[in-house]
Parts: sequence; C-alpha cells; structure tokens
Amino acid sequence: MQLEVSNLRKTFGRFVALDGVNLRVESGELIALLGPSGSGKTTLLRIIAGLEFADPRAGVVRFDGQDVSNRPVGARSIGFVFQNYALFRHMTVFENVAFGLRVRPRARRPDDAAIRRRVNELLELMQLPELGGRFPAELSGGQRQRVAFARALAIDPQLLLLDEPFGALDAKVRKELRRWLRAVQERLKLTTVLVTHDQDEALEIADRVVLMNAGRIEQIGTPQEVYDHPATPFVFEFLGESNRLGSAAPDRPAAAAEHTRPLHTYVRRHDVIIHRHRAAVAVNGAAPPQVEAIVRRVLTAGSIARVELSRTDTGEALEAELTRREESDYNLRPGEHVFLELRNVQTVAEAAAPPPAGPEWSI
Repeated sequence: MQLEVSNLRKTFGRFVALDGVNLRVESGELIALLGPSGSGKTTLLRIIAGLEFADPRAGVVRFDGQDVSNRPVGARSIGFVFQNYALFRHMTVFENVAFGLRVRPRARRPDDAAIRRRVNELLELMQLPELGGRFPAELSGGQRQRVAFARALAIDPQLLLLDEPFGALDAKVRKELRRWLRAVQERLKLTTVLVTHDQDEALEIADRVVLMNAGRIEQIGTPQEVYDHPATPFVFEFLGESNRLGSAAPDRPAAAAEHTRPLHTYVRRHDVIIHRHRAAVAVNGAAPPQVEAIVRRVLTAGSIARVELSRTDTGEALEAELTRREESDYNLRPGEHVFLELRNVQTVAEAAAPPPAGPEWSI
C-alpha cells in the first residue's frame, strides 16, 4: 500500500507538533522517522494511524490515493506495535496473537481452524513455534516483542506502524531484533513506518530515513544519502559524530558567501587524520590542508579510540577517531603537538524558515 501525507499541521494549544509535513511512502517500503524527543515523529505516526487527527483543514492522509483523514483507526487496516508490547497478561501467547481475529464482526471472523492456522504460521515466522501456550510473564523482552509483532500482523494489515518498538530492550537484544525485523519485512513486502530516536537503528534497517526536527522534515533520503550528504546543520549534528568548525576551517567553499541563510562547516571525527609531522608538498605541488593541534586526552574504552585535541591557532576543540590498532601505533600522549588533515569538510546552510501559518495550510 502506498502512503501519502500532505501539508499536515498539528497543534496542541500554542505548541506546534507538526508544521506542514509532506511525505510519500511507496508500497513495500520501510521508512524510519528519526529525530529527538519532541520532533513530531510520534505525532505523525499517530495521525497516520487515526489515533490523532490533524488540525481542521490542515492536511490530508491518503492510502493508495484514497483520503482517509477522517477515517477512525479501526477502519484503516493498520498493524501497530508499541514500545511496551501492550500484551494481555491473562492470555496465552496464542490467544494474544489471535485476539484481533476473534474480535472481528461475525461476518468477517474466520472459523477456529483458520484462526489456528494463521496464528501458528505467525508464531513460526516469529521463531516462537513452541511458545503458544505460555503467558507473557514467562517470556523474555525480545520474545514478548515478537509476540506483539505477530499480533499486529494477524489481521493482515495494509500498513505496519512501529513506535519505538525496541526502546525497552537491552542493546544486544535490540541489535538482534533489528536484523530479524528487516528480514521479516523483506519477506512480507509490507509497507512499514518505524519511529525511532536511535540513528544506528534507522540507518541499519530503513530503505529511507526521514529526519524530523521541531515538527518539520529536514531531510529524506537513503541511509547513505543522509549520512554522507546532510542537508542542514541539524542533520549533520544528529547523525554520526562530527566537529563543528569555525571561520578558519580549511577548504571552506568560495560559494559559501552567496548563501543568504547562515552557514555552518563540519568534519566528521573519522575524517580528522592525525599526522606527527606536517605533510610534505605533494607531486602536483599542493600539500593537503592541515592545522596544528595539541593532544588533550586519549579515550580508549571500546573498539574505537577517541582523541580530544585543540587547535593551536584558534584554540578550537576537535575530536578524532582512531582504531585501537592505530591508537596503539601512534601512542599519543597529552600535550603532544600533531598536525591534522581535515578530509571531506562540508558546509551546509540552515534550514529555510517555515511559511507563516494561515489559510495556505488548507488544501
């Protein structure tokens, strides 16, 4: 099913939760709504589901081209998975999965044999075939979340909506379930919208990532596009670890002055290359742009070593990332003078201001 939202605006009193959001999700696509708390991603998901409604005459939600903006949640054929599982504690796993089928109107309700077949198929798909007789309290967090997925899929939804589904799980289980979810989604080809504030989660499993900030969409693109080519300072700072450079940044594009919106220059930590000596002039007569710096601290916890530095010319703080092998070979010490080669320096303009609220929001 294709999903489209146009010019959505949602306010709660004076608070603007969504500020003219436009989004199109192709059939079978998995997109991630990514952003900090308060960015509007959950509000957008709830409006798509029919749990909330946009402001009057302020946006349209379409499923396969049909306007469903005023259709209640029960009439939208949506599967919804929440962070807290929302399983019925007094029901077995089997009955939790079967619940959506058993409460259908009699004319649309499958018989017991069909319900049993459907539930068993889903428990097999969820890798839980032997757990149908257990209760939720007897399951691990990861198993409970798989049961929640099975229950959402039991009704054959046109659209699957996931609201921070792995947020209550530990890091190891989250990583396992991310891979599992991607495999299930690719098998079912079900249009899926995932809300998350975890950038690793979004970049790992989504076909496209929708970066949201303050009720607006800042950028939409594949994981590689939004990471390698951030459109705004917010996207650059939210995705990955980066350094924001001052006006003395090398290789700042000459065209920067032509922009009317404020500009910001960044370099990611892994693009800060440390040299013990200033690089010699290259064969073509040009040396790579470098700045002199002092090592302040080296942090070696985990698989990556983080080096804190300060430029000698401006005092500006910078951070670099090294592999543990590189860190061991360098053996850097606080107070040591080094030279930094800054690769892939990018300058981006602030996002354009939104249009004023008013009749133009109506469509």
